[in-house]
Amino acid sequence: MSTEVARETPAAAVEDARRAERTDRIVGTIQRQGALAVLIVVVVISLIAFPNFRSFDNTATILVAAAPPMLIALGMTFVIITGGIDLSVGSLYVLGGVLAAWASQYGFAAAFAAPLVVCGLIGVVNGALIAYTRMAPFIVTLAALLGARGLMRAISDEGSETYLVKNDAFKQLGNGSFLGIGYQVWLAAVLVVLGMVLLSRTRFGHSVYAVGGSEDAAALMGVPVRRIKVGVYVMSGLLAGLAGAINAAKLGSGVTVLGTGMELDAIAAVVIGGTLLTGGAGTIAGTVAGVLLLGVIQNLINQVGNVNSNWQQVISGAFLALVVVAQTYLVKLRRVN
Repeated sequence: MSTEVARETPAAAVEDARRAERTDRIVGTIQRQGALAVLIVVVVISLIAFPNFRSFDNTATILVAAAPPMLIALGMTFVIITGGIDLSVGSLYVLGGVLAAWASQYGFAAAFAAPLVVCGLIGVVNGALIAYTRMAPFIVTLAALLGARGLMRAISDEGSETYLVKNDAFKQLGNGSFLGIGYQVWLAAVLVVLGMVLLSRTRFGHSVYAVGGSEDAAALMGVPVRRIKVGVYVMSGLLAGLAGAINAAKLGSGVTVLGTGMELDAIAAVVIGGTLLTGGAGTIAGTVAGVLLLGVIQNLINQVGNVNSNWQQVISGAFLALVVVAQTYLVKLRRVN
């Protein structure tokens, strides 16, 4: 009898290992692709329930509205994967728009250069303080949030002066289209693809994951942890400034009352897309699904018509809470297996 048990034990152990591997693979897939699955379900239901949702113009509207948040969330994905957070992106977004509108009087290149240079430098400061002084990202970027918005108010005379975009080519970027889709959508799509390649196919991307997994282990492997941290915050600042610039091009002016709470929307989209707030895991594709999911929800609220748009924030918060709880459970499940 004991011989039979001894013979069965290795086979049972192998089966248990295979079962645990299958469970881990399924759980990992749910974590990474959950937002995409929910997005598909919501879109299918919307196509059936709302005739206006089916139109090409409505799809183009959703994509155009999602372009600036997509750029901000793209940078936020890199930051969160390293285990950080960037609360300054909303202020950098509105600062970038004001700078782009102001600089447009000096030409197309200046309208792009001004927000990228200023917002990129703020990203450098954020990254350097976090990487070299080990200050908490929450505190550093909160200070940058206040500082960037203060700089915007100083440039715009306490928000009372609105700069108009004076370069026609720059305006065309925000209002022109190719194949019926706005130029800013194509720009965001190109940068998303580049972000995917950078994160999954380059040494920099692998280092981002390593830093988020364990800074100490990454340092032992020779990863330049400090440079990686500075790099992701610079990227976040640049993309937030660029998002503000293309929004200014679309509106034709540097509106000073935008960006409030946008950092929370970006964090929500990234987390809903499967990126762990603890760092070390996440994908650009998931972030894209998260941004589009929130955009579709906002569009549906507008389709209903009699629902206050503020409910979008309630729904986003509920989604975020559910996703964080689900992610916590999935991480525990993977550890158990």
